[in-house]
Amino acid sequence: MRAAQAQQPLPPDIRLMNGVTALLLLGLAAAVLTLALQRLMRQPVFAIRAVQVEGEVSRNSAASLRANAVPRLAGSFLSMNLQQARAAFEAVPWVRHAVVQRVWPNRLKVSLEEHKPAAYWETKPEGADADSDATVERLLVNSFGEVFQANLGDVEDEDLPLLSGPAHASAHMLKLWQQLQTQTARLDDSIERLDLSGRGSWRITLAKGSHIELGRGSDAEVLARYGQFVASIQQITSRYKTDLLSADLRHGDGYALRLRGVSTTPTPPKGGAKKN
Repeated sequence: MRAAQAQQPLPPDIRLMNGVTALLLLGLAAAVLTLALQRLMRQPVFAIRAVQVEGEVSRNSAASLRANAVPRLAGSFLSMNLQQARAAFEAVPWVRHAVVQRVWPNRLKVSLEEHKPAAYWETKPEGADADSDATVERLLVNSFGEVFQANLGDVEDEDLPLLSGPAHASAHMLKLWQQLQTQTARLDDSIERLDLSGRGSWRITLAKGSHIELGRGSDAEVLARYGQFVASIQQITSRYKTDLLSADLRHGDGYALRLRGVSTTPTPPKGGAKKN
């Protein structure tokens, strides 16, 4: 009889109380462990003692990078958020990408990739024409077509082209500029400026001063029109022995030109017309 009573299950309220007690003890143990770990991570032995900078550092010395980024770092060797540390280094001018790694017991290793400027950039307001002068702050475009901000005085290459177009069009414009530039080399000239209007119309300005309206269309259509122009324009300028001022390639069956010193308007006789 007593053995049967001993095997009877505990009442539900007792089982619930035991379960709650176990959970409370487990939570208390976890809290104590968390506090212990947090205290351990704050110990001076785990403080960052050195930051090793490697990779591309031609724009910023390792010392200046540490001076600009390290004060933004928070935490110890164990507690530091590496994503936040990467953001701190990428906030330094000319730094495009950073990889931050822990090196036991108290160092950080930072590998850097710098921006390589490929063009200047101006964001054209929405709806502005290709020849609109309304622009915002001049920035830079790197070799990946990404817009970034840096001191323009640090750019050694004074022959960088200027791209001016809608926001987020920089990569597309840099790619088309490179293709147009290849064709322009046949004219012994270069593209100084490439404009894209909010309505998708392209315009280029050559280093020798000519303005060329390329019109709208796919990249292939624009390149084809320009290729035909490049193939024939030198014959025309040689025939008239003068320079090109501007060209409009937006005509379906040819293009319109303005040549220096050449006009289709009859020149009135000197002294004016004679009266009858």
